[in-house]
Amino acid sequence: MSDALNQFLAERERYAFRMAQLATGHSDDAMDIVQDAMMKLVQKYQARPADEWGPLFHRILQRQITDWHRKQTLNNRLFGWLDSSDDDAQPMQSVKDSVTLAPDQSTQTKQALNTLQTALQTLPMRQRQAFLLRCWQGMDTNQTAEAMGCSSGSVKTHYHRALTELRLQLGDTWP
Repeated sequence: MSDALNQFLAERERYAFRMAQLATGHSDDAMDIVQDAMMKLVQKYQARPADEWGPLFHRILQRQITDWHRKQTLNNRLFGWLDSSDDDAQPMQSVKDSVTLAPDQSTQTKQALNTLQTALQTLPMRQRQAFLLRCWQGMDTNQTAEAMGCSSGSVKTHYHRALTELRLQLGDTWP
């Protein structure tokens, strides 16, 4: 594996983990999803030009998340009667920021992240994907469309609906 690909994966790891964590609500599952997505990128696409890695990785990541949701739905249908007490109560709290904040700022940031996480969980999966890729990852519409495997118009619709719903839920706390 090339140094450029190693650097690319190192730069994306934290954000990918947070995206997977928001999508699943489980730290362990999120880590597995990110590792699987990274392995698939390396195995299948490392020979591609570096400028293609970003959209490819996010598309793989989104497919891994979608597959996880499908498996969970099936598992819940088959084994829903079993007690599941292994859930992470606040998965965002386990992710540490590299920036050190004052205690009051840290508390406000944690509260804001928890509020946002709760609001994101209410969004349909495609809206959540569009929001996270556009807002969190800073991708443009075309990159997001490629990562999600849909048209630019679809991305715009999902993103707009996600923003509208988040603004309704979060009120004045949302920009």
